[in-house]
Amino acid sequence: MATATAGPRSFSAAEVRARCAQGACLVSCHRRLYDLSGFVRLHPGGEQLLRRRAGTDVSAALDGPPHRHSANARRWLEQYYVGEIEPGDEQVPPRGRTGTGVGTGCRGAQGYIQALWGASGAGSRALCICGTGRYRGYRDLVDWQKPLLWQVGYLGEKYDEWVHQPVDRPIRLFHSDFFEFLSKTAWYVVFMVWTPVVLYLSWVSYTSLAQGNTRLFSSFTTEYSIPIHKYYFPFIFLVGMILWSLLEYLIHRFVFHMKPPASNYYLITLHFLLHGQHHKSPFDSSRLVFPPVPASLVIGFFYGVLRLLLPEVLGLSVFVGGLCGYVIYDMMHYYLHYGSPRKGTYLYGLKAYHVKHHFEHQRSGSFGISTRFWDYPFRTLIPEETFRKED
Repeated sequence: MATATAGPRSFSAAEVRARCAQGACLVSCHRRLYDLSGFVRLHPGGEQLLRRRAGTDVSAALDGPPHRHSANARRWLEQYYVGEIEPGDEQVPPRGRTGTGVGTGCRGAQGYIQALWGASGAGSRALCICGTGRYRGYRDLVDWQKPLLWQVGYLGEKYDEWVHQPVDRPIRLFHSDFFEFLSKTAWYVVFMVWTPVVLYLSWVSYTSLAQGNTRLFSSFTTEYSIPIHKYYFPFIFLVGMILWSLLEYLIHRFVFHMKPPASNYYLITLHFLLHGQHHKSPFDSSRLVFPPVPASLVIGFFYGVLRLLLPEVLGLSVFVGGLCGYVIYDMMHYYLHYGSPRKGTYLYGLKAYHVKHHFEHQRSGSFGISTRFWDYPFRTLIPEETFRKED
């Protein structure tokens, strides 16, 4: 005898208000109800903004101002779906913003969902609107119960769209527990491992320069070589940090955001290992910073390059500045995902800018992480949103 599938749970307005009074953050969009209690701390606009909207209909707010939420942000919201508001208890969104596409112009919950998933071809349409719970009713192109690294290469032409539709769930890459352990890192490990290295190499560089034996161009000429004094060390260190910021931009744009050929299993797998996994699960806290073991190989490579191009002590001084820039970058990257900067501050704007990169402009802009500086000359700056005042 077949068992009937239970439909979505219904919530009364009184029950929603009671849960919000107990600290939950429930919001509705049309008649669909979402529990954002686990997401409020991560919200790019700040926790308090979501808290103020608890118990209300946010369908108009999704269209802005101050921010028009992308299709990916709306898909992200669906992960927190818990049920339906009872007929007659739903709120009427403010008039004046009808929206288009996936916005509030879609009439009713069914029309909203059809518009939200209608353009997607990456398996996302399999989200069953009658399901309840965070992942129940969701079918994907991969098996999340198995390591993903060996599956993504088979996605072919669907990979690029799939990897740029973020989800809020942890990722396992490897079958081996040992390699899986090496692929994960807590944010403070980067600081604990590399900060002592930066301090030690800074001391070595400064004391070596203090001996007065370092000269630039000495391998070509002794008559016109330039002595490098110990007082130059802070400026050389700063040059290293600036060079790192440029390198950060170039790697992020041209390596991490390469588009692997749909027919190449190995390049798709490599892309997912390097950066695709982060875009698929941008709030996986164990995968936001570079693990020290593979990082040491990359760092060693760049040290070798500097040793070939510059005198030993000078190259070391530039290198340690770059290494410091890398540590700042990794710490800032983690903070941009998990921190709650105060509204109006530099970091608040940088966080909002980086979130746009994850949810809306993954391929076209915002490749600077610790600074937006290089997005200007390379013309990859994401433009600010403007809203026309409606009657």
